[in-house]
Amino acid sequence: MSIVSVIEKIARDAKDAARLLKNAMRREKDEALFLMAARLIEQGDSIKAENTKDLTLAREKGLSSAMIDRLTLDDKTIHAMADGLKEVAALPDPVGEVTGMWKRPNGLSVGRVRIPLGVIGFIYESRPNVTVDAASLCLKSGNSVVLKGGSEAIHSNLILSDILRGALREVGLPQEAIQVIPTTDREAVGILLTQEDHVDIIIPRGGEGLIRFVTKNSRIPVLKHYKGVCHVYVDEFADLEMASDVSFNAKVQRPGVCNAMETMLVHQAVTNDFLPPMVTRLQQGGVEIRGCEKTVGLIPGLKKAEPEDWPAEFLDLILAVRIVSNMDEALDHIGQYGSNHTEAIITKDYNRSQRFLAEVDASVVLVNASTRFSDGNQLGLGAEIGINTSKLHAFGPMGLEELTTTKFIVYGDGQIRS
Repeated sequence: MSIVSVIEKIARDAKDAARLLKNAMRREKDEALFLMAARLIEQGDSIKAENTKDLTLAREKGLSSAMIDRLTLDDKTIHAMADGLKEVAALPDPVGEVTGMWKRPNGLSVGRVRIPLGVIGFIYESRPNVTVDAASLCLKSGNSVVLKGGSEAIHSNLILSDILRGALREVGLPQEAIQVIPTTDREAVGILLTQEDHVDIIIPRGGEGLIRFVTKNSRIPVLKHYKGVCHVYVDEFADLEMASDVSFNAKVQRPGVCNAMETMLVHQAVTNDFLPPMVTRLQQGGVEIRGCEKTVGLIPGLKKAEPEDWPAEFLDLILAVRIVSNMDEALDHIGQYGSNHTEAIITKDYNRSQRFLAEVDASVVLVNASTRFSDGNQLGLGAEIGINTSKLHAFGPMGLEELTTTKFIVYGDGQIRS
């Protein structure tokens, strides 16, 4: 079969499976998730053997150490994937939840009920553990999923898919509800994006280049975020010790992810007390500081920020720092350079915090907490399939509920419209 025929069949089978899966009971889906967890542990050696093939090819191609780390499946990662499956099983099933019911004057009872989206096309890079995360969330929310991982993880993704599909078969659910596109051909993504008759939504997860390609070429609605340019604003009423701890965590704990702080904004009233020790602490953590003119003037020896640094997603131990004269200037900066992803304020002033929450246009807005909490698991959603900054139909980290929509249900006793 040609690659076009293969992907068309995968999409058709996924749609057929989604029709069956929407009627699956919670106990059936949870049984499958627990069985998947057990099978991952049992077949850990086989998973690591296939993963080794990917790692060998990755090293031959000269992939970075960070990419190698994301690609690696070891005992710890496998157990974490199994634990994630159990955590999703423990979450409430959103499918079938009636979100409202009301009576019309003509006697009709009108309500809304949660239903699966249908078939989700999930396009992602590098991390094979994401295969399990995405599959578990889609299964629990009653959706089929067509997975297109990066070529660097093809062996890992295929064996994980085989294990998950085997568990579905064992409990009597359609194995076509979870499918990995079994090719490294670059044409595969483009072909998947044309399957609008069978695939209901596309969710890309990866670098900005991948997401822009998917958005430009898809005939199917896309839920996406291009990048995470996240700010921490240290207000004049901040607890400076808290501000130091939060800012350091937001930048240094894991700098290569989309919810890491990329720019720190500091109110001029606290710069003398806050910035010099903060910069020293960050530098000791390996961070390169790129400061505005005022910052460079206050702390000689720092690199001056260029215009392209303010909208940059560094994904590295690099931080842009700007001193602002007031909160309005901080909000204006975030409005101009933010990416609708995650923003934080450090302040003891309640009114300032409420204004920040109300005015900042981001999917997650935090008061006195690190941007690193912008994550489905950390926010109590269980695993997340991605973060959407496009607002339709969800905004922010996407868990089970965000993988459903609602339809109207109407009960009558013979009413006709006049």
